[in-house]
Amino acid sequence: MKCLLIASESAEMLFYWTDLEFQQNIQEQYGASQEEGHGFPAFEDSISTLFAPIIISFSTMLTEGDSYTSFTTENNHIYVLHQFDECLYIAVNGDGEEKEEDLRRKIYVMNKMIEVLFGMVTLSGNLLRKELRARDTEQRLRLWKHLQSLLETYSHLRENDQSFLVEAVERLIHPTLCEQCIEFLERRLVQQINSSAERGGEEVLHAFILVHTKLLAFYSSRNASTLSASDLLALIIMAQNMYPSNLDVDDPSPEDIDSTSGSGHESFYTPEPSPTDKDSSGSEKPVRGSTPVFEFVDPDIQMAEDSLSALEVCPPDPATPHRVFLEVSQKDGLYPMMPHSMYCFSLWPGITLVLLTKFPHSGVAMSVYTFLEAFAKLEKRLNEGQGGSTRGQPMHEVRSKLDKFLKTLALNGIQSSQLQNVWTEFKNRAFSRGGPGFSRDLIPWCKNMKTQLCGIYRQCFLSDSGPDDTPRRLSPGLQERAQTMVQEKLMDWKDFLLVKSKRNITMVSYLEDFPGLIHFICVDRSSGQMIAPSLSITERTTSELGKGPVAQYIKNKMWSLVSTTRHYLQKGYSTLTLRDGDFYFCYFLWFENETGFKLEAKDIPTMPDDSAPIGMLARDYYRKLLRYYSKNHPGEPVKCYELLTVHLGVIPTEIILQHCRQLASKLWEPSRNPLL
Repeated sequence: MKCLLIASESAEMLFYWTDLEFQQNIQEQYGASQEEGHGFPAFEDSISTLFAPIIISFSTMLTEGDSYTSFTTENNHIYVLHQFDECLYIAVNGDGEEKEEDLRRKIYVMNKMIEVLFGMVTLSGNLLRKELRARDTEQRLRLWKHLQSLLETYSHLRENDQSFLVEAVERLIHPTLCEQCIEFLERRLVQQINSSAERGGEEVLHAFILVHTKLLAFYSSRNASTLSASDLLALIIMAQNMYPSNLDVDDPSPEDIDSTSGSGHESFYTPEPSPTDKDSSGSEKPVRGSTPVFEFVDPDIQMAEDSLSALEVCPPDPATPHRVFLEVSQKDGLYPMMPHSMYCFSLWPGITLVLLTKFPHSGVAMSVYTFLEAFAKLEKRLNEGQGGSTRGQPMHEVRSKLDKFLKTLALNGIQSSQLQNVWTEFKNRAFSRGGPGFSRDLIPWCKNMKTQLCGIYRQCFLSDSGPDDTPRRLSPGLQERAQTMVQEKLMDWKDFLLVKSKRNITMVSYLEDFPGLIHFICVDRSSGQMIAPSLSITERTTSELGKGPVAQYIKNKMWSLVSTTRHYLQKGYSTLTLRDGDFYFCYFLWFENETGFKLEAKDIPTMPDDSAPIGMLARDYYRKLLRYYSKNHPGEPVKCYELLTVHLGVIPTEIILQHCRQLASKLWEPSRNPLL
């Protein structure tokens, strides 16, 4: 029994998702109170009624400085709450399948996806409420259905995919083909698109090919910023949501493959063509083994007009790109939530091409972020009573830049009269001799300035057309040619790739050097990449772990081990060894310099239980950890690695530790894992 919702401080429902069991529980609880003949109340109203006391209680205690982040009810339902700006997120579990950490992670991931979809609009609670709860009922329901689908896609990947378990990107290990595809993306695909007159003012910055969730090839143009692992994982979720993988249907059987490991000689075999499945083509989503969320069992129960079950999700239109907001790194610093267009094409079921293009007028977004940061810092100083020391400080520089920015907006036809009016009033109060100056009276005007700046951002990047009302997308013909080019390139490889994705790395190539080793996961936290033997438990896939209960048992152990290691890492432990029945588990986190020399150990900062979850998708814990560790190594690039291993318990401890050292040095050889 699961639920996740977003509410405003006034207990207004901005988004909700429930599973079928939670929904039926709500029906039983509130349906019985209705007078006979009046029908079932709107489900959204019932959700609001149920959670309103919790929302009001949380807001009241937060105001008094005595808030809480979770609680458990008498019937063992776990509630986790977290407030992002003016929006309160609540996640609930009542079936025991999720712990408090899982619910908190789900909340942060949901917030990440909303940031990717709405950018800096999320920094204004008023504007975000307008986006999440649009006046147009159909528009609101479509958005909620999309967010629900993204949440379900993430939950499915989190439960079944090792890369989303540890929140790192998994490369498809085939150096020759990877290099060929990267070269093809650079010299053929991206070059032709960026030189075409049909690109509508857009420029391809990144292009990558996915086989299910694994990265086959990734290319970034020379003037593009590095795409962070956090953003890449979010984009993979979006791609999987558009074109879900159905491993039992999409892929040819791998049973006749002699070897698809990343080392040694590889035998290439082309099985029969993959069966075409309507569900996997993008027109309809395959069932992930669960009943649709908003489908009522009792036909007599009728939903209100705003029931999400009344709206069918239209199939994705590849010609219309998704607007996504991603981190951009410049010489002068990081700029989060910069606008891009995301084009996603299904080459075949299970194989996807993604293009990320630079959005016209993206310079406006950088300016908006710079001004938002300046007003946020000023507001913080004023709240701390440092107003007097602000006079003559950087705000005078902001003043001249913002005046120029307003002139630029006018030249580009961007409506900015409201921003101009608020800015004029701000200047009169802050800089004129007769005004109050930089005092606490200026705080509401700082908030107003931030809202108006976010409004300019929303106008430029979330509206259907640009300031000049010209189409801002690659033409449909150019998109079709791009898709066809990649299909022709991979036509002879597609079946092999689908098999390879199931058995990317196998334990066979490691058993001779590491007897007793059952499974491992190694992660380069500096680049956000991971290596692990395939852990497939489908009935059609044969692996070293066999089929059925044995493979499922090992899978469950790995998922449990990762959860345990995060708990101890949160408490400041970088090494963990433990015995569990017939198995011996190890976890190591360490740092190296650029030459591969292991750096001296240092205490890891401890974190409170209600802190952001450890990972890279929602909040990049490892980036902060690297910054913390690098303080003692100024001017020297520092890298961070993690290794998790599972051995048979009969292997002596000293042999296991020796295996871990040797395995760590062997895994990141260039021949085994080509660079991104």
